[in-house]
Amino acid sequence: MGKPFTAQAVIHTLSRNEDPNHPDTSNTDTVTILEFRGNNDVVAGYKGRRYRAIFNPFVGSFYVDDKYGEIV
Repeated sequence: MGKPFTAQAVIHTLSRNEDPNHPDTSNTDTVTILEFRGNNDVVAGYKGRRYRAIFNPFVGSFYVDDKYGEIV
């Protein structure tokens, strides 16, 4: 595990476009990437809470699921 760092990420609840083939990447916010658990299994901090996230290497962006992916 490396040091936490900040990054721009697409946030699930900010997205207005529900089509996964055409994500609305204008709905981004700054998150803290806390941990890489495994192959594309990421823990991100957003607004004081921890969420599951993924990294899409094809577009170079993190996607944070703050709707269903809260880690308690």
